[in-house]
Amino acid sequence: MRKLGLMLAAALIVADQISKWWVVEKVMRPDGVTDTPFFSPTVIELTPFFNLLMTWNRGVSFGIFNNDGPWNALALSALSVVIVIALLIWLGKAQGRLISLALGAIIGGALGNVVDRVRWGAVADFLDVHAFGWHWPAFNLADSAITIGAILLILDSLFSRQNSDKN
Repeated sequence: MRKLGLMLAAALIVADQISKWWVVEKVMRPDGVTDTPFFSPTVIELTPFFNLLMTWNRGVSFGIFNNDGPWNALALSALSVVIVIALLIWLGKAQGRLISLALGAIIGGALGNVVDRVRWGAVADFLDVHAFGWHWPAFNLADSAITIGAILLILDSLFSRQNSDKN
């Protein structure tokens, strides 16, 4: 099962980085601007409820700890790596396909965002879901993988049958 989780994590890192490269370098980059990835936000309306919106998150989920401090990207990356190590240990002991896939999704998503912090000092977010004037905070494929993985872990803990000697 460990191999399944690691394969999913690797595939998600690659897919996440390809999607971010495509959006940052090909879709959102203004003509002639090549010296910095941090350019003015661009909104591309795709549907009445979904846009591509280029934002840079220097914090964690929902912009928490979002500041330009020199140590922010390093500290958040180090914390992410520590969490990934703990998840890899859990993955090594995991029994069951669902848990392995859930852990692989979280690991892949976390490392995809670490690559951004190392590369740019911030995480590239560009998926914007909205309805009735309300916008969910912009996110990316890595964030989606982390969220789906966490939901799968919760569902597994709620609905899996554990062997128990208690009646």
